[in-house]
Amino acid sequence: MDFALIMFSLLLVTGGIWLLDKYALHPKREVGIVEPWWVEYAKSFFPVILAVFFLRSFLVEPFKIPSGSMIPTLQVGDFILVNKFTFGIRLPIINQKIIQINDPQRGDVMVFHYPENPSVDYIKRVIALPGDTVVYRNKKVFINGEEQIQQHEGDYNYVESGLNFVHAERYTENVKGHSHPILVNPEMPSVHLAGVAEFPQSENCRYSLEEMMCKVPAGHYFMMGDNRDNSRDSRYWGFVPDKLIVGKAFFIWMNFGDLKRIGLSIN
Repeated sequence: MDFALIMFSLLLVTGGIWLLDKYALHPKREVGIVEPWWVEYAKSFFPVILAVFFLRSFLVEPFKIPSGSMIPTLQVGDFILVNKFTFGIRLPIINQKIIQINDPQRGDVMVFHYPENPSVDYIKRVIALPGDTVVYRNKKVFINGEEQIQQHEGDYNYVESGLNFVHAERYTENVKGHSHPILVNPEMPSVHLAGVAEFPQSENCRYSLEEMMCKVPAGHYFMMGDNRDNSRDSRYWGFVPDKLIVGKAFFIWMNFGDLKRIGLSIN
C-alpha cells in the first residue's frame, strides 16, 4: 500500500478519535476518570502524524536509490530528499496540481511515478521539454537539431549487484547550459530496439538501428538516466506526463555504505 495513503488513513483515524473525545466523550466524563488508552494514544500520535504527513506531502520527501541507472550522479544506497513544491503544490494521494510554481527544466533530476506502473517511483534526468524534438544518435543527444556537447573525462569502473564489474567512459554533458556527468559504454547500442515497449503517443517517436527520435508532446517530458547504457528510460517506455511528477531531487542525506556522500547536493 502507498505510504502516503497509510499516513492519510492514520491521520483520519487519530484525528477522528481526538474530535470524538473533545466534543462527545470528554464533556460526559466524570472528573477524576482517566481517559481510555485508545483516546490517549490517538491524541498523542495525531499531531506527530499530522506534521509528518504535511512535511512529506508539501515540502520534502525522502527516497532511497535502488539501482545504478543514475550513476555517477547518484549511487545505489543513496538516501535523497526531494523538493515537493518546486514544480507546484499538489494534493496528496491523487497528486492533482492546485498551484503552479515552476516547470521542470532540462537537466533537473526529477522523481516521478513510473508511467507503466504509477505505484512505483522512478528518478531520471529531464532531457527534453514539451515541444522539443530529441534525437539520441551515437551516444549523443540532439535537441531541436542542436548537438549537446560532451567532454570526455576518462574511464569509470564500478561494481553492480552480484559483483558484476562494469567498465564505462565518463563524460560531462551540457544540455542547453546545464552540465552534468554521464556514463556511456561505447560497445553498447544507443537503444536496444527489442526493449522498446508500446506506450502512449509512441507515434511521436521513430526508431532505427542508428538513432532514436521523439517529438515531446505538450504537458510531457523526456527523461534519461545518467548511466545511459544501464537505464530503462523514455527511450523505452515513453514520456512522463505532468500529472505523474513527484518533485525535484536536491540533496543526499545518507549513504550507509559511503559516509562521504552525506551532504552532497544533486546537480
